[in-house]
Amino acid sequence: MFEVKDIKESELADNPVVQRMSQYNHEQLLFCNDNATGLKAIIAVHNTTLGPALGGTRMWNYNNELEALNDVLRLSRGMTYKNSISGLNLGGGKAVIIGDSRKQKSEALFRRFGKFVESLGGKYITAEDVGISPQDMTWVHMETNNVVGLPGKSGDPSPVTAYGVYMGMKAAAKVQFGTDSLAGKKIAVQGVGHVGEYLVGYLAKENADIYITDIHDATLKNVADKYGAHVVGLDEIYTIDMDIYAPCALGATVNDYTLSQLKCSIIAGAANNQLQDETVHGELVKEKGIIYVPDFMLNAGGVINCYAEVKGLSAEWAMHKAAEIYDTSLNIINRSNSGNLPTYKIANKMAEERIAAIGQVKLPM
Repeated sequence: MFEVKDIKESELADNPVVQRMSQYNHEQLLFCNDNATGLKAIIAVHNTTLGPALGGTRMWNYNNELEALNDVLRLSRGMTYKNSISGLNLGGGKAVIIGDSRKQKSEALFRRFGKFVESLGGKYITAEDVGISPQDMTWVHMETNNVVGLPGKSGDPSPVTAYGVYMGMKAAAKVQFGTDSLAGKKIAVQGVGHVGEYLVGYLAKENADIYITDIHDATLKNVADKYGAHVVGLDEIYTIDMDIYAPCALGATVNDYTLSQLKCSIIAGAANNQLQDETVHGELVKEKGIIYVPDFMLNAGGVINCYAEVKGLSAEWAMHKAAEIYDTSLNIINRSNSGNLPTYKIANKMAEERIAAIGQVKLPM
C-alpha cells in the first residue's frame, strides 16, 4: 500500500519550488503534464486580491523546467502589478507551455491545456502571449470559457499593446528631450513579432529613424521592407548610437553586459521583465541617466484589451484606456526624478498600494 508521509517543515523550506513561490508570494502553481499530447506546462497564479488572475500563455522552447518555472513566476507577478497599476479589477497569473511553437502545436495539446485551465475553476483566465495565436486560443476555448483574445471578439491584443508602448515612449521623450515628438529619433526595436511590428508601424508614421533585429530572418525582412527600417545584428542592437532602446522580445536584456554597451537615453519596450535584476539594474539605469519606463505598466495595452472582452467593453474603450499609459508614464518618471528613486520602485509602490487598499475593502465586515 502507498504510504503518505508527513512532510517536515524543514524539508518544505528546502524545496526549490516552494522557495521560489515564497520569494514572490505566489498563491498557487499548477504543473501540467500529458504524455499523449506532449503537453508540458506550468500555470502560476500570483495574486487574486483584485479579481481572477488574468495573463497570457507563452509557448517557448525552454532549456529546462527550472528556466520555465522562473519565467512563469516572474511573469505572473508582473501581471499582478500590471493589472493593478492599470486600474483593472483583475489579479495576476501566467502560463508557459514548454515546446517549439513552430513545430509542436496541435489541437489536442491546446485542448488538453484548456482542461487544466478549467480545473482552476475560474481562478485563472488565459490569453495569447509569445508563440500563441488566436487559433490556439480557439482550441483552448473548446474546453474552458476562461479564455480571452478569441477571433471575432477582442482578438489579437498586439495592436493595443504596441499603442500603449508607443504612448509611454512619447511620455519619456517629453521628459528626456523636451518634446514628445519621435520624428528623427533613432529607435532600436529588438524583436519585431506581433507587438514589435505594430510598434514599428506607429514609429514609422511619426518618421522615426528605426533599427530592428529579430531571430527570424523572414520576419525581419518583411518588417524592414514594409516600413523602411534598418536591419542590424542580434548583438549589434546593443551597440548602435541610439536615442531609445525598445526591447520587444524576451526579458532580462537590460543587464550588466548590455548596460556596459547601450548608448541610449530611454529604455521603453514591450518585453516583460526587461531588468535582469530590478534591484540592481533598476538602480544602474538611473545612475546612467537613462529613463527606464517600467515594462509591466508600459505593455499593459494587451491586458486592457483582454479586460475589455471580459467586461463586454468596446475596442474604442480599450484604445482610450491604453492611451492613459502616457499620463501614467509621466507620473512615474516625474516622481522618480523628484524623489531620486528608480522608476521601477515608484511603479511597484503604486501597484502594491492599490492591492493593499482593495484588500482592506474586501475584508469581512
